[in-house]
Amino acid sequence: MNTEQALLTLKRNREVLFALRHAASILGIDGETVAPSGSAATRAKTMGEISRMTYDLVTDKEASAALEYLFEHRDELDPVDRRNVSELYRHLDDTRKIPKEEAAAFSMLLAESSAVWHEAKIKSDFALFEPYLEKVFDGMKKRASRLDPERDPYDVTMDRFERALNTAKCDAFFGELKPRLAPLVAKIRKSEQIDDGPVVSLFTVEEQRKISDFAMDFLRLDRRYCSLGETEHPFMAAVDKHDVRIHTHYYAENFLYSMYSVIHEGGHALYELHIGNELQGTSLAGGCSMALHESQSRFFENYVGRSRPFTDRLHDFLTKTFPGRIDSVSKDDFYRMVNKAGPSLIRTEADELTYSLHVMIRYDLERRIFDGSLAVHDLPKEWNRLYGEALGLDVPDDRRGVLQDSHWSNANIGYFPSYALGSAYGAQYLAEMKKSFDPLKAVESGDLTPVENWLEDKIWRHGKMLDPADLFRSVCGAFDPSVYADYLETKFNALYN
Repeated sequence: MNTEQALLTLKRNREVLFALRHAASILGIDGETVAPSGSAATRAKTMGEISRMTYDLVTDKEASAALEYLFEHRDELDPVDRRNVSELYRHLDDTRKIPKEEAAAFSMLLAESSAVWHEAKIKSDFALFEPYLEKVFDGMKKRASRLDPERDPYDVTMDRFERALNTAKCDAFFGELKPRLAPLVAKIRKSEQIDDGPVVSLFTVEEQRKISDFAMDFLRLDRRYCSLGETEHPFMAAVDKHDVRIHTHYYAENFLYSMYSVIHEGGHALYELHIGNELQGTSLAGGCSMALHESQSRFFENYVGRSRPFTDRLHDFLTKTFPGRIDSVSKDDFYRMVNKAGPSLIRTEADELTYSLHVMIRYDLERRIFDGSLAVHDLPKEWNRLYGEALGLDVPDDRRGVLQDSHWSNANIGYFPSYALGSAYGAQYLAEMKKSFDPLKAVESGDLTPVENWLEDKIWRHGKMLDPADLFRSVCGAFDPSVYADYLETKFNALYN
């Protein structure tokens, strides 16, 4: 075998593997959106078969031999092939540690778990979901022990989303952030509250769809490759850079929830749509990590979408498109309404200031389930206690409590810290941009080209060519949570005098 033959063997294997993953992605999207509830069992069987086929392709003797040859000779490869081979070798090593039937059974479980979570949320009944969630957590613990029995299983699980992230790093980050946020949240609770009642419930679901289109267009999302649909819990799914799908949920009582979901998921979509063409067809054609991915969604949602220039443009759009609806609300008041801060039950509806407190609660719960100090059965009770302690709220039901997020039903355990890290990264992006241009001037002009070009050059086009910490360091230098805390204190002290 020579390098050229090995690369060709690997390429053919990956093309078939991509086709299978393409099909699995579409099935997964259907399960979260338009598939009837009664289809879950059949879809689960199909996902199990795809998992078995995928396993066989990843561990195929000829392809594995080619990969091992290339890994041994990786110094002879160009940078893209070298990085791709290293990532595939790591994945092959992980795959071999988990038996095929165990992996297939877990894929089937997740297909069913997602459907049951959806039903349980609608009925606000955690008991329906509990046995599935128990199996999901048990499955993830077992997976972690197989991958690296010497490490803390929760650290292994977080590594799936953010390489080299662990509880020690999370504890240090949250330990620095929480003492800065908690006093400000308490101070705002005692301040004169902002009344957003005159605005938020004024738009029907059909009208909100027009507002979503405004947000999509403002982000310059290419509708040839990026669609917008509806679901129970907002998400973005990227089959590849030519098939990226945003899904939101409309709430009659508040148009801001759906609009900011579209902007958030739109940030994810922009990342996937701008991965370098030279990376397509490789394992590098995707976001570098979930914290980097969430840094894009949270950047557009907050640093762009909740900025004064954007809320002014949104005000102009609403007064022009829906005459007489908010004409009596000044742009000053509208900006304050959009940025209203205070405790809330739902993470995806939380303001910038309190958002990370929601993440910290989930991190605490996941960690304790993994170390055995909390049982899945006791999750609702402990969830409610922590929301009372951290945010001063009484949780009225499971739907607005422990069942609100879809993540656990899909085994996205260890994911939540990525949201807080991504939010913090955004403050440093903003500071770096300001060294070469004014990003808020771009927002004010309605043309985000300078912002998106900067992000494409610094982050998007690189895909997974670098480890996450190295990519962030190349853009911003050392990670400094105080930049984020300073940003929040400055903004919300000004809003609440």
